[in-house]
Amino acid sequence: MVQVFIKDIPKLQSLDEEVIIKGWLFNKRSSGKIHFLQVRDGTGFIQVIVEKGNVKDNVFQSCNELTLESSIIIEGKAKKDDRAPSGFEMDLTDLKVIQLAHEYPIQKKEHGIEFLLDNRHLWLRSPKQWAIQRIRNTIINSIFEYLNSQGFIKIDSPILTPTACEGTTTLFPVPYIPSWKDEGKGDAIKVFVPNSKTESNDKPFAFLTQSGQLYLEAAIFAHRRVFDFGPTFRAEKSKTRRHLTEFWMMDAEAAFVEHRENMKIQEELTVAIVKNVLDKNTKELEMLKRNIKSLENSAQGKYTIITHKEAIKITNKLGSKVSERDDFGAEDETILPKEFDRPIFIEKYPKEVKAFYMKEDANDKSRVLNDDMLAPEGYGEIIGGSQREDDYDKLLKRIKEEKLPVKDFEWYLDLRKYGSVPHSGFGIGLERYVTWICGLKHIRTTIPFPRMINRLRP
Repeated sequence: MVQVFIKDIPKLQSLDEEVIIKGWLFNKRSSGKIHFLQVRDGTGFIQVIVEKGNVKDNVFQSCNELTLESSIIIEGKAKKDDRAPSGFEMDLTDLKVIQLAHEYPIQKKEHGIEFLLDNRHLWLRSPKQWAIQRIRNTIINSIFEYLNSQGFIKIDSPILTPTACEGTTTLFPVPYIPSWKDEGKGDAIKVFVPNSKTESNDKPFAFLTQSGQLYLEAAIFAHRRVFDFGPTFRAEKSKTRRHLTEFWMMDAEAAFVEHRENMKIQEELTVAIVKNVLDKNTKELEMLKRNIKSLENSAQGKYTIITHKEAIKITNKLGSKVSERDDFGAEDETILPKEFDRPIFIEKYPKEVKAFYMKEDANDKSRVLNDDMLAPEGYGEIIGGSQREDDYDKLLKRIKEEKLPVKDFEWYLDLRKYGSVPHSGFGIGLERYVTWICGLKHIRTTIPFPRMINRLRP
C-alpha cells in the first residue's frame, strides 16, 4: 500500500492497488447505506464512496459522524469514472480520523463577503479560492521562467526607503529607530515628509516601498537586465475593486533597451504567462467557470499599440469625458479595452500626468515614452512601463519641477553621470494580473490575506 497525492492518481500504473490519501473532508452527502465523501488533500479533489457492507461497521459509523473540514486518512482503491470532475473516484476500505472538526463556520450556504473575509484563514480552503491561488502560483513561476530565459537576474530591492518613487501622497511612514543618532553629526536622520515638501528630523521615519524600480536601475549597470519581485505598499484612500494597500509587484529594468523593445518584452512575457496558465491550470479555470476565449486570443500576441491621443478619441466616442491632457481613470480603462479581443498598449502620455523619471518623446517634448498595457474584457491596466530618462540635466530638471528633494535623489542622479545608457523598464501588479486571468470581479480574492483601507485582519 502506497501513499499518494490526489493529483497523482491518474499516473498510477494499476488501479487495483490500494492507496492511502491524507487530507480533509470538504463536503459529504449520504443516502441510507452509502456515503459520498468529497475529499481534498491540497493537490486536488476526489469523491470517495463508502458502502455499508463493504467496510467494517465502525468505519461506516465514523463516516456517518464526519463533519466538514475534519482531517482524515483514507485507504481504498481508485477507479476511473468519466462523470467525476477529476475523472476518478475511490472506493473506501478503511478510515482514520485525525481530528474531528466542530461547527466549521463556513457552511454549504451563501455567506456575505464581509463574513468570508473575516474568515479568510478558512475561506482559502474552498475550491474556487484554491483554484485562484494555484493560478497565481503559475503566473509567478511563469514570470521567473520567461525573464530568466531573456537574461534577467533577480535583484532584491529594499522594503524600507527614504523617499517616494511614484508620489509622496501614497507613502506609508514607518518609525525608523527613533533613538538613533548620526555618529558624525549627532543629528537624527533627515527624511522627506509627505505633503510638506520639507525635510524634518523631529521624528525619524522611513517609508514602505512603492516600487523597487529606482534601485533596479542601479543594478542594470552591473548586470544589464534585472528584476525584483516583492510586496509593495500604497496608502491610497480608495475602496475600488482594483485597489489594495499591500500588493505584490514585479519590476524589470534593462540597459540598452528602448521604448519599442520594452513593449515587445512585455508582450512576450504576457503571452508566455497566458500560455502556461492555459496549459497547466485547465481544471482550475473550469472551477472558476472562466470563459477562456480572450485568454486564447491573448496567447497569440499581436497586441495593438495606440497613442494616448488616439485612445482619448476612442473613449470620448464611447461616452467618456476625459480630456486630451488627462490620465485615464478606472472607468476609462474599463471601457476602452472592451473594443479589443486581447491586451492593448497605450503609449506616449502627457508628461504632467506621469512620473519624473520617464523620458521625453523626441517628437513631442510634452509627452513621454511610456506605455500602459490594458487587459481585455474591461480589466484595466496590468502593466506599466517606460523608457527612463538617461540625461543628467533633464532628470535633475524634472526632479526640481516636481519639487522633490534633490538630496534624496543624488544617488539616482549619479547613475546618469557614470556610464549612462538608454534603458527601460516596466512593472506588473500581480493581483491585477490574477484578477484578469481568473476572470474575477474584485481584486481582494487574488491574494491570500488582502489588506485594504478598511481591512487589516485576519
